[in-house]
Amino acid sequence: MQPQDSVSTGPTVEYVKVETATNPTYTVIWLHGLGADGRDFEPIIPVLNLPSTSPVRFIFPHAPIRSITVNGGAQMRGWYDIKEWSFNRNEDEEGLEESRQIVHSLIEQENKEGMPTDRIFLAGFSQGGAVALFTGLRYPEPLAGIIALSCYLPVSNRTLSEKSVENQNTPIFMGHGTQDETVPVVLAGLSKDKLMKLEYEVEWHNYPMGHSVHPEEINDLSSFMKRIFVGS
Repeated sequence: MQPQDSVSTGPTVEYVKVETATNPTYTVIWLHGLGADGRDFEPIIPVLNLPSTSPVRFIFPHAPIRSITVNGGAQMRGWYDIKEWSFNRNEDEEGLEESRQIVHSLIEQENKEGMPTDRIFLAGFSQGGAVALFTGLRYPEPLAGIIALSCYLPVSNRTLSEKSVENQNTPIFMGHGTQDETVPVVLAGLSKDKLMKLEYEVEWHNYPMGHSVHPEEINDLSSFMKRIFVGS
């Protein structure tokens, strides 16, 4: 399982690619959190303990470097600007759209390499999870699943008018820490409630942690993915 680094889909999209075995049957496009990079979640691959009968290609893109308002305008990798900590107020919709196009280009590249869209997961942590939700709910072809860790549903007031019929039944995994001070669990709970009101299939989990990943969460996520593998 050797990573291939600094692969580019174009002038601005670079990523790390890791395949658990040859001839992968699924792809996971995993978006990192604010200030991290594509290597941040590489270590999760072996601990997911996914079956060898379903080899997976992991794509870990690097977000563009941009100014982040709530961090004093500091330049760092981010999928969009965070102008203030709020829900449905003063959100960087332009940045979200830019990142959605990045994810689209990665999905299209996978399609060209023979991976059907319904075997592609969109996953992410924090900002990356928000972009996974934003993109996945609007994508015009059915995805295998959406994984949203320690995040929220951005511009949720646009979801009803923009959601894709093709992904109405796509399984969604949401995991969040009860002690998260970066993205409060109440914000994630409001997002989950919004999705369930729109009749999405959401698997929701709380864990005794802050803004991080919990071993039980990894086990639950592994089970979620394995169930989709079996059902395909």
